[in-house]
Amino acid sequence: MKKANGIVLDKPGKPSYHWPASFRVIVLLETVLKILERIVASRLSLVARTLKLVHSNQCGSLPALSSFDAALSLVDTVRTLQHPGLKVSTLLLDIKGRFDNVNASTLCSSLKKAGVPHYMISWIGSFLSQRTCRLLLQGSPKTFSPVQVGTPQGSPISPLLFAIYLASLHIQIPKGLSLSYVDDFALSAASTSYRMNIRTLQRALGRIRARASAREVGFSVPKTELINWSTPLQRDPPGSPAPPPICLDRQIFPPLSCVRWLGYWFTPNLALSAHFSKRLGLAQGAFATVKRLSPTGSGLSPHLTHRLAISLLLPTLLYGADLMVPSRGMLTKMDIYWR
Repeated sequence: MKKANGIVLDKPGKPSYHWPASFRVIVLLETVLKILERIVASRLSLVARTLKLVHSNQCGSLPALSSFDAALSLVDTVRTLQHPGLKVSTLLLDIKGRFDNVNASTLCSSLKKAGVPHYMISWIGSFLSQRTCRLLLQGSPKTFSPVQVGTPQGSPISPLLFAIYLASLHIQIPKGLSLSYVDDFALSAASTSYRMNIRTLQRALGRIRARASAREVGFSVPKTELINWSTPLQRDPPGSPAPPPICLDRQIFPPLSCVRWLGYWFTPNLALSAHFSKRLGLAQGAFATVKRLSPTGSGLSPHLTHRLAISLLLPTLLYGADLMVPSRGMLTKMDIYWR
């Protein structure tokens, strides 16, 4: 059960596929092992809640929590901090490699100190050790190679183990919040000026990177994004200097006019049109693919094509409607597209 087949999938939208980082490996395991992992993950989630192994600001990997909770917490934090007239900035970070960098001995040591039952620690230690994997792609030797670190991508228990492993990365930010969804972090800070926010976020970034280094993980620098939230009363007058950027590994990241986090598109004024414009574009792209599956006179039947539209196009179009409400004009565009 420790031998796995790794299916190499390309990540969509990459400018080049000459580098390993442009691909992800999905691990295929025995079905019996998947069932066993689901059972252990269910038991471990109860222990994690009781012993507080997962930080309270982690919105993923636990039952009854989803990306909606993370996005709602971010919006609520921004609006709460803006209420007394403060300016709010958020730095979005992404863990590089996530599941690939989980050290089994470090994780088991943390579980032992927290008081996790011995049998569960032994099972996790065995699950993460002496593993082998072979990559299945054109031209590969298809031979098994040992895997020294990491948890299997696609395993039911991997997200929970990863969330426990990175619980120490959450830090206290004065007049701010450190929020995460599995490997996606959002550091928010508030003050009377964006320049002071950048200084606070720069210090917080140094602290969280130091803790990440102790866990032998790092952040994906190109995926770093910065946004300065604003209200109608906080608009800068014409001719005012540009808001300061933030620096990470000698790279400058200026504040953006639109950022994407967990599938939600946010603008500085929390406008709703930007998100649903993106969702409409994605749905239209998916519709073009569906049409190719059912050309005139052949392909899928109308009944199956309709079911495909309901299962594929509708969730793509309405993702985020649990948090945001489209404007009347955007709702008209979405209705025209759907009809």
